[in-house]
Amino acid sequence: MVILTSCSFFLFYLQALPLVSNSVAGSLLQEEGQELNKWEGYVNWRNKPAMRDQHGGMLAASFVLVVEILENLAFLANASNLVLYLSKFMHYSPSSSANIVTNFMGTAFLLAVLGGFLSDAYFTTYRLYLTSAAIEFMGLLILTVQAHTPSLKPPICASASTEIQCEKVNRRKAAMLFTGLYLVALGVGGIKGSLPPHGAEQFDDTTPQGRKQRSSFFNYYVFSLSCGALIAVTFVVWIEDNKGWQWGFGVATAAILASIPVFLLGSPIYRTKIPAGSPITTMFKVLIAAVCNNCKSKNPSNAVMGMKTSPSSYTTETGEEGNATKVKVPSQTLTEDLEFLNKAVTEKTVSPMLQCTVKQVEEVKVVLKIIPVFMCTIMLNCCLAQLSTFSIQQAATMNTKIGSLKVPPASLPVFPVIFVMLIAPTYNHFVVPFARKVTKTEMGITHLQRIGTGLILSIIAMAVAAVVEMKRKKVAIESGLLNSAEPLPITFLWIALQYLFLGSADLFTLAGMMDFFFTEAPKSMRSLATSLSWVSLSMGYYFSSVLISTVNNITSIFRHTPWLSGSNLNHYHLERFYWLMCILSSLNFLHYLFWANRYKYRTESTAD
Repeated sequence: MVILTSCSFFLFYLQALPLVSNSVAGSLLQEEGQELNKWEGYVNWRNKPAMRDQHGGMLAASFVLVVEILENLAFLANASNLVLYLSKFMHYSPSSSANIVTNFMGTAFLLAVLGGFLSDAYFTTYRLYLTSAAIEFMGLLILTVQAHTPSLKPPICASASTEIQCEKVNRRKAAMLFTGLYLVALGVGGIKGSLPPHGAEQFDDTTPQGRKQRSSFFNYYVFSLSCGALIAVTFVVWIEDNKGWQWGFGVATAAILASIPVFLLGSPIYRTKIPAGSPITTMFKVLIAAVCNNCKSKNPSNAVMGMKTSPSSYTTETGEEGNATKVKVPSQTLTEDLEFLNKAVTEKTVSPMLQCTVKQVEEVKVVLKIIPVFMCTIMLNCCLAQLSTFSIQQAATMNTKIGSLKVPPASLPVFPVIFVMLIAPTYNHFVVPFARKVTKTEMGITHLQRIGTGLILSIIAMAVAAVVEMKRKKVAIESGLLNSAEPLPITFLWIALQYLFLGSADLFTLAGMMDFFFTEAPKSMRSLATSLSWVSLSMGYYFSSVLISTVNNITSIFRHTPWLSGSNLNHYHLERFYWLMCILSSLNFLHYLFWANRYKYRTESTAD
């Protein structure tokens, strides 16, 4: 009986064993499938692993594009017309107003590097956008209150003569003005440093389709910038000029507030890159290690590890959901570019804290190689700075009527904005596919070719601007209106020509820069690298202020009055300033060609 029972249990075990094995195997396959479905290094908005079939893609990026329309509307609604607000209502001189605007916009774009750094190192792009939008909202609210309250502004100056000085804003009122402006600048910087990389991170850069979609995203990001700008320089500027600045600031405040719930609507499908620690710390560690080891390299026993020992692998740490895990990565070979940095990888370092991996050294090399390209775009953005300052002031002295319609001078950017909105989809859907067929490459038109095209267009724009200013001053002299505030008998549409060329230059250069910096930069530094596009704008605005001050200082030595000084624009030598910028832009383009011809794009083998 016992024997029969034992045999029965044995037979049942043999029959059940395949079922158990199949169940275990199915469970293991299911778990393996779930692991493969995860986006490595990314989380969702709840800080859980992002899944390939649930997060990311063009739909997620489309929320970013809509948010950018609202955010740029809020920013440009006031920045495009701010120079007139400062001169007419706060009673600053034209040159002082121009410098305040360029410093404000320069600071806003410069702070984008802080936003990019925080996104890469400590915060996610998701959280940083929400925080920055709240800060910008507070700044715009302060400006709205000041514009609405007469006691917070200087007395109205109704003088028709340009020779009579109006009372400037006092310290207390100026403090409120600059507090609002620079809170806006801080918020804009955080948004510019986090929103573009947040959208670009929604695509899978390990596939050709994902890389093409990411390139399209940057084109449409510039398109979204233009959509927001179109509303800003038409509808909002009209409100500011006809209904009052408190309403203009109010619309901007409402726009940035509305962008927050729109951004939150995409939360369930966003994928967000996990912060990997400070990339700047890594860069300084490699640079310091290279310097120290090069100084110590006279000792022959201190050989470079990558050349002498060729380790089979190195170890990196990646964090997921707060748990650090060590991953073995195949060894990389030190390249010959920037060979000075190769000695950061040594068998014996000056300090254990300066121990560097081959991967870290190669990543720093990539960053250093894109810096010359970044530097060459600053001059173009210095040219763009004139669109927010002198170009608007020029238009304000001219006849701004088209038929019976009176167009505000600050609405001049509508011409390049409409052109960009037309050319961006055309470029993305027709020019790029055609170029891909002709060149048989994935990009079709390279990033550096796009940037170079923008630089050429900026040279043409400055030459056109100089010719138009000569024509404007000639009309002022012939009509006897040099010292009058009355509009000159010449249409402001002449100024639209320089807007058209510079707007086209901005389309080619900005989208090209953002795609170039994001694609070429190491994965741990992408937000920081993308923010260089905005830092270039910032440096351009700052350089414009420095250039104006330098020109005034030098020309005051040889003349009683500098080229760009006083309250009457008709007495300025603006045409000479534009010719100077045309020459500087031409020299800058030659400098760009030197670096662009020597740049080598990252290959697939060196991608993260």
